Order: sequence, then C-alpha cells, then structure tokens
Amino acid sequence: MSIFAKMTIPIYMKKTLLLCIAAIALLACSKKEPQQFSVIPMPNQVTLEKGSLSVKGIAVDVDPNMDQLSAKAVGRFISALETASGTACKDGEDGLRFKLNPALAPEQYTISIGKDGADIQASTLNGFVYARETLKQMLPAAIYGGQKAKADWVLPFAQIDDSPRFAYRGMHLDACRHFWSVEETKRYLDVMTAYKQNRFHWHLTEDQGWRVEIKKYPLLTEIGAWRNGTMIGKDFSSNDGIRYGGFYTQEQMREIVAYAAERGITVIPEIDLPGHMVAALSAYPELGCSGGPYEVWTRWGVDSRILCAGNENVFTFLEDVLSEIMDIFPSEYIHIGGDECFNDEACPWDSCPKCIARMRSLGIKQGPDAKHYLQNYVTARVQDFLNSKGRKIIGWDEVLQGNLTKGATVMSWRGVQGGIEAASKGFDAIMTPNSFCYFDHYQGMERDKEPLAIGGYLPLEKVYSYEPFKGIPASDQKHILGVQANLWTEYIAAEKHLEYMLMPRLCALSEVQWCQVPNKDYTRFDKSLDHTFKILDAMDFFYSLDCRGMVGLDRKPARDAAEMADYLEKNKTDW
Repeated sequence: MSIFAKMTIPIYMKKTLLLCIAAIALLACSKKEPQQFSVIPMPNQVTLEKGSLSVKGIAVDVDPNMDQLSAKAVGRFISALETASGTACKDGEDGLRFKLNPALAPEQYTISIGKDGADIQASTLNGFVYARETLKQMLPAAIYGGQKAKADWVLPFAQIDDSPRFAYRGMHLDACRHFWSVEETKRYLDVMTAYKQNRFHWHLTEDQGWRVEIKKYPLLTEIGAWRNGTMIGKDFSSNDGIRYGGFYTQEQMREIVAYAAERGITVIPEIDLPGHMVAALSAYPELGCSGGPYEVWTRWGVDSRILCAGNENVFTFLEDVLSEIMDIFPSEYIHIGGDECFNDEACPWDSCPKCIARMRSLGIKQGPDAKHYLQNYVTARVQDFLNSKGRKIIGWDEVLQGNLTKGATVMSWRGVQGGIEAASKGFDAIMTPNSFCYFDHYQGMERDKEPLAIGGYLPLEKVYSYEPFKGIPASDQKHILGVQANLWTEYIAAEKHLEYMLMPRLCALSEVQWCQVPNKDYTRFDKSLDHTFKILDAMDFFYSLDCRGMVGLDRKPARDAAEMADYLEKNKTDW
C-alpha cells in the first residue's frame, strides 16, 4: 500500500509533493559540470571535448616501472584529491592511469581524458609533476587547501600535449637583506611548482648578511650572519638599532634541496664574489685589501670594499667555501655573482700593493679597465676550480666586461643588452632584465597605497608582455637558456609583503617561460587569474589584487579616473 494512501492529504497536494520529490531526485542525479579551463601556464596543445570524468573515489593505476620520486609526486596528487573530496581512491585500471612513456621529451607530458578514464604519460619526474599540476588546476581550487571541501570533483574530457618553451624557468629569492624561514622558503617553492618553474636561484651571501653555514669558517655565521640594525625606510643615515640576522644550517639547506628536488626544481646557490662580501670580511678581515676592521653593513646599496684579488689566501677561502657548497647543492650551476663589484668610489684594487703586484704579474696595464681584467682573473680561477669538479658558473652580466672565459653563463639583469651581447659572443645566457623581471619594483601606480619598494613600476601586464628573443638574431637564440625573475628584499621584511610582491606576477612570468608565442593571450590569462586567486586563497598564500583595482596590502580601491590622472601628473617625475 502506498504511503500516501494512509495520509489524509488532498490529491492536489499529493501531486505537488510527488513533483517536488522527483525534482529533488533529478537534481541529485544531475550531471556535475567541470569548472572553466583556467590552467596557468596555458598548455601548448589542448582540445576540450563534451563530457566529464568524476574523480571522487576514482581508481588509480601507477606504472610499476616509474621511478621513486615520480611515484611520490603522483602519490601527493592522489592524497590531495582524497583529502579534498573526502573519499579514498582505489586501485584499478578503469580510472586514472599514470604511465611511463620514454618516447616523450624530458619535461613533456600528455593527458587524455575520456569516458573510460584518463591516461597521464611522461618520461621523467618533471613531466609527471607538470601533468599533476595541470590536473590540479583543472579541478576545484579546494584541492590545494588540505581539507575536505564540497565541490564537483570532475575533470573535462580533454586531450593535452604539453611541453615548455624554455628549459630554464627560474625564480630568485634574496635571503640576505632579509632572512626567510625554511617553512616560508618551502611555500615559495610550492607556488613555483604550481606554475611549472624548475630553477630556484637562492641568493645566500651579501654585504648585509652571510646566510650559509660553512663548517671550516664558523665565524661566517657567528659574526657575518648578524648586523647591528637596519636602515629605516629610505633614510640611508638611519638605523633602527635592532640586531638582525639568521642563517641556514647545512642540514636545513639539504632539506630545502630535497624538498625542491621532489617537485622537479633544482636549487642554484649564489655565493656573490668578489664584491658584496662585507659580511664575510667582517668575520675574516684579512681577506680584504685594507685588513679591516669591517662590520656587517646596516644599509642598502653597493659597498666598495671587496675581496683582495692579490691575496692568495682569498682563493683558498673561496675554494673551501665552494667545496662545502657543492657538497650540499648538486646543481650543475653555481652562481658566483660578479655584479656591482665597483661603485662610484675608488676601487681598493687600484691602491692595494698585493693587487697591483697581481696585475703586473698578469700583464694588466694600469688604467680604468684594469680592475675589470683583474676581476676576469678572479672569475676565471673560480670557474676553473668549479669546472674541475664538474660544475659550471653563472655570473651577472658585469662578468662580460674585459675577457670572460668560455663556458660561463651570463645572467642579463641590466636590461636585455647583456643577454644580447653574451649570445652574440657564443655564451649561454639567462634573461632576467630589470625592466620586465624585477619583482621588487612597484606593481601599482599609487605608491602611497603600496608597501615600500625599491622603486620602478612593473605591473602584471608588462611582465606578461616580455618577449625574451626580441633583439636577438635567430642564429643566436640557441644561447638563450630561459627566463627568470628576481625578488630582492631590501624593503621586504614580512612574509605577507614577500608573497604580495611575488603573486600574481609569477603567473605572468610562467607563461613567458612556458608558452609558445602563439599561445600567449593576456585576455585569456587575465580571466584565468580568477581561478588562481581561489587557489592562492586555498593555499593561504597572499597576493596582490592591483589588476582588479584593489591596491596595497590592505587592498583599498584605486582612485577614480580623474583622481588618478591628477595623481600621475603630480608624481610623473618619480617614475
């Protein structure tokens, strides 16, 4: 007997109730829709098809021939999916199938999603990492949150064949002007992973602090890792009087290297030489031309005090330091700096008896260029030592001055000219021009609402507009290894500020690094940022909303058009 027959409900109400129950049942059975395809960087070949694949509790099959790190990367994806969807996946071949395909290029991956499941193929760890990140971005942003969330856990039917434009896709972090914890450094690596970057350039030594534990020279961290205060704002005569510093133990650096390696990222350490060495000189003053005393610098800028190129003990020191660095960092490249060795003040090498004697022995004639040739000698000796250990050097574009030894790689930071010159001379180059890739610059026009920055103006759209091959003849383009952005931290002391300066400009950079030129489209990219902002919210990672008309760390609305025009007119000389 029907339940309704026992109830004294009018017939019209019975019909209404039945209709409601049917509607609820229909809603419960309705097809879940995948979110809009908003992957950054945009895959180079994508075909979206009708239909979707539910991945909540889906079966997973992992190729038994996959290496341990690749299997671990896949495992992290499955774990995130299980946590976010609240349902465990099961073993089986009728769902997500992760397959090793040696025919694919090292960083290439393919994804084929249809009614019978999904095939995800790659030949290396990096390929599987990038496939995993594409899948995650195709799903609700809650998969990045580490907790259960109510959402439609479905993937669209799609065919994806993807690989990067440039082999070197880097991001830099200055840990010297301000020191960043291991946990914050890992968060930095997490967003690099999400947007398919593969080189982390870690700036570890400076005038304002030495951040690397070197067991043979303990005073480098006992003395050189700490400064007696920091200048306030942009008042170069000021000092806040607060002792500041910190350093990474060798165990902590190994931890970062391992964390990055699991995500397909190589850590490239930088030991800046022969300039930017005041922190080291404060610990071992005998390594300088004057013999000291020196003190870890408390203000920003370029100090003229540098290592003594005529002192043989300096090269013993550098080889000892670099030997411990190489033991920690397995990277092919070691960055040796070489920038801003000489400022507007007199170079100590010009009057140092040991340096003058060294120049005479090398046949370097006295004159304004002598110091550049002596720096070439320092660079070449360090390069020879590192080469003998199977490593290569990267140097900032100043190393091109004089005669640079073959085999060096040049990092072009003072605009693009350094990269153009390096490539024309047969040197490999990495493009990091300050005009497009310096994330310590302001990203909004309203400086009074922005957190303090070093200067300049680098909005999101300008980062996106950068074309690394512009001005480089086709015959020289093979020497351009890739692109990197740099984040110097003189004026960045808080994690929220650091993250604000990084995101979402890193997303724009990722498309410069990854996408073939025809696939770049700022309008499409801008729409995709809405999903990225949800991802960053899920990761609890702070970011700028200047591109949405909200400026500053507290995201105040921008001025209206009339106010903005007046503001720019009054402040145009500052830009």
